[in-house]
Parts: sequence; C-alpha cells; structure tokens
Amino acid sequence: MGRTSHQPHICFLILSTLLLSSCLTVTPAPGSDKVRVTRNPADVAACKAVGNIVVPKTSNGTVDMATAATDFRNRTIGLGGNAALVTSGFISVPVEGIAYHCD
Repeated sequence: MGRTSHQPHICFLILSTLLLSSCLTVTPAPGSDKVRVTRNPADVAACKAVGNIVVPKTSNGTVDMATAATDFRNRTIGLGGNAALVTSGFISVPVEGIAYHCD
C-alpha cells in the first residue's frame, strides 16, 4: 500500500547505472596507437580500403567525445587496417571514416 523500504535503493541503483554508463572508457586495442589518422585522401591513395568505420552514438544521439578517437582507431584495427581517413568529424573526434591497409 505504500512505498517499501527497497524503493529508494532501486532508484539509487538505476540512477547510478545511468550515470556510470555515461562515464565508460574505451580501452585501446593492441596496435591502435600506430594507426595513422588523416583527413587528406592523398595520404591513403596508395592503400587498400578494408572497411567503413562508424563510431557508435550514445543514447542521446551524439558521439562520446572522450572516447571517439580511441574507438575509431580500435575499429580500424578490427577491420585489419593501419590507417584511417576521417570522412565525418574531426581528427580529434572522428565520427565516420574508411579504414585502410597501407604497405
């Protein structure tokens, strides 16, 4: 008939989960620090395209600026690339691009 003693704890748990999910970090993949990121198509002209990169958006529809660059590099490694062309966003906050493998 009224509130139970568990209700405040449940609300706290839900709120904590929401706050923590917005503070998650992305761990760099092995080799991701070696990925060359560029906005200049001439830098990857002699390389082979291996896939498209899209950094996932948060629940509010934006890219997490704190983790975008690491996520972008990780996705490049996951596609077998060692270079990436940013087609949307900035070098520091890439949103979309193309992964390349350069010899």
